[in-house]
Amino acid sequence: MIEDQASSLRKMNQSRLIKVIAVTGGKGGVGKTNVTLNTAIAMAKQGKRVMVLDADLGLANVDVMLGLRVEKNLSHVLSGECTLDEVLVTGPHGIKIAPATSGSQSMTELSATEHAGLIRAFSELRSQIDVLIVDTAAGISDMVLSFSRASQDIMVVVCDEPTSLTDAYALIKILNRDYGIFRFKIVANMVRDVREGQELFSKLSKVTGRFLDVALELVATIPFDENIRRAVRKQTAIVDAFPSSPAAKAIDQLATKAISWPIPAQPGGHLEFFVEQLIAPKVSGS
Repeated sequence: MIEDQASSLRKMNQSRLIKVIAVTGGKGGVGKTNVTLNTAIAMAKQGKRVMVLDADLGLANVDVMLGLRVEKNLSHVLSGECTLDEVLVTGPHGIKIAPATSGSQSMTELSATEHAGLIRAFSELRSQIDVLIVDTAAGISDMVLSFSRASQDIMVVVCDEPTSLTDAYALIKILNRDYGIFRFKIVANMVRDVREGQELFSKLSKVTGRFLDVALELVATIPFDENIRRAVRKQTAIVDAFPSSPAAKAIDQLATKAISWPIPAQPGGHLEFFVEQLIAPKVSGS
């Protein structure tokens, strides 16, 4: 009887689990936010309840890219003026956006305690979601590292530029050597074709293979597509504005793949988004 009850509770707990994906890249200008938003919308079109956290706390642009009006943001959550639910805005296909501030230096200089406070704020979230996608800032700041480490999957976006590969390697190196993270999912963005994306992945794999103990997985090759710029000018997502375009199709495939990524059954031993949901409820008498 107790075993049946425990099994039922485990299943209920599993159904409440939220997938958390950090989208990062080290270098700015690799198309990270575009990948984030379009993947989120593509997931929503497949029936998932998705939230995007704009974790570029000082130079926020997720809301701008979608033409959304924002009245409150994460700075108001940190100051205690309102809850996380109260700052959320709704985007295409019902996705939720947790907006940050733009042009606020103080938000880029948050302490580790304040980063932890933001991450813990998600545990009080009343909105029901299946997936949280975290759009990090560029670089390898404490802010980027905190939000990446707190996620279940880290998706590193790279493009065919030497600085992109160098900065991606630097980010992977720090997360691996200093924090013990060894699995990274790679997105080759703005490439000419699949072959170029695979070559880009090969370059990164060779250097990480020589110096780091990591496992890289190429999860998407997104082609350079002029329709992305057209969509950005229209303040809409390419998966909505040009759903048959090569980039939109590649992002749809990425979204489908990401939905199937397993959620860890146990916490990783460090601060994580929704970590309490990974702790199985105790059963009386067990």
